[in-house]
Amino acid sequence: MAWLYGQRLPREQLPFSQDDIDAALHASWLHEQPGLIKTSQGWRCVRCGNDDRSRFASFPCARCGTDCCYCRKCLSMGRISSCTRLVHVKKPLPSEQYAAPLDWNGTLSAAQEKAAMEVKQAVLNGRELLVWAVCGAGKTELLFPAIAVALEQGWRVGLATPRTDVVRELAPRFRQAFPRVPLTVWYGGSEERGRIAPLVLSTTHQLLRAYRAFDVMIIDEVDAFPYSVEPMLEYAVSQARKEQSSLIYLTATPSRAWQLDIRRGKRQAVVIPARYHGQPLPVPSFEWCGNWRKRLERGRLPENVLAWVLRRLEQGKQAFLFVPHIDELEAVTHLLQQVDNRIVGVHAEAPDRAEYVQAFRDGSVPLLVTTTILERGVTVPNIDVAVLGAEDRIFTESALVQIAGRVGRSASFPDGDVRFFHHGKTTEMVRARRHILRMNEEAKKRGLLHR
Repeated sequence: MAWLYGQRLPREQLPFSQDDIDAALHASWLHEQPGLIKTSQGWRCVRCGNDDRSRFASFPCARCGTDCCYCRKCLSMGRISSCTRLVHVKKPLPSEQYAAPLDWNGTLSAAQEKAAMEVKQAVLNGRELLVWAVCGAGKTELLFPAIAVALEQGWRVGLATPRTDVVRELAPRFRQAFPRVPLTVWYGGSEERGRIAPLVLSTTHQLLRAYRAFDVMIIDEVDAFPYSVEPMLEYAVSQARKEQSSLIYLTATPSRAWQLDIRRGKRQAVVIPARYHGQPLPVPSFEWCGNWRKRLERGRLPENVLAWVLRRLEQGKQAFLFVPHIDELEAVTHLLQQVDNRIVGVHAEAPDRAEYVQAFRDGSVPLLVTTTILERGVTVPNIDVAVLGAEDRIFTESALVQIAGRVGRSASFPDGDVRFFHHGKTTEMVRARRHILRMNEEAKKRGLLHR
């Protein structure tokens, strides 16, 4: 039963006989608790924390022979009903200390070094800390010293991020940096999900499997959908970490409420306003493109948008073109493939998404049309970025800052063009531009820019 360490699962999902489970419970090796708890307001799901009455339903249960209530919110991970018993290992997880686990030859900038030391102290002292670092500041690398000291102590480290794409991108980087440390990745479809290791990279959804597993919990892209709008995921984090543990948040675009908390001293934070290479963030320019939706209906792209794309193809420079929705993506991709059949479109439901993104990284795709699914997590050294329909409600300040942050991330290519094509400027567009300008100004004040 060692594989159950760090997890809390329905009893019926355990691959053991009922007699073996009962014996382990009697020996206090395992502990079980109800899957749903009755409250004065209705029911509460112990696995996901759901207490919304509209997210519960009932069914004729063969196991208990009654109409059983169940939670619909976490149903995709297996049914939790009123007769479900959740089981977890009661004894402490075995641990192993790793001497000098970090094998990384890179160097940190002065700003990264300062932040890395603060994260390390937060980990050692079991504190909560927010790292607010601009896109391309090198957030992953500044975590390495803190993760290394945790592994030296024999602690378990979990790093969770909202999107599968980011987990896949981070895994090889962590395996290279910590080559002697067992690492597992948890995401939908991963064969390793739920398997505990000293270092775990997970989507925030998959943390619903974990229970009191991690001494160090790191939440990457804390502002990103769905973590930013789903209380269930915050609950999952609280259940996955040990009661005595540290909690590190990472973001390039904290919510306005969090920014206010930082200014008022209500939230401990370290701010990195410059990229590791010391060059300013590319500032987006706004360009009116008329009623682009009507043009699409007529089978045409706005002339200035098409000219922007053609210029990138002539230059041989890769580019992202972001659009608001899937139907518009399909229309834009179809039109651009008539210009260059290597152009592809990617969205959340695309079956070949991972293959297309890898082809883009490899340089065989010159331009990738995408929705906000790729606003973060995918890094290509030398690209330009444009947004078609930047006025759409889906393009919030946070999303636009992240999109702009795809450009200029490499020290070899620190510049690039960021263009917001629109049919009318929005407050979110203006806020995004101000956000970037403010960070550049702060970096200049601190002497973090080389020019």
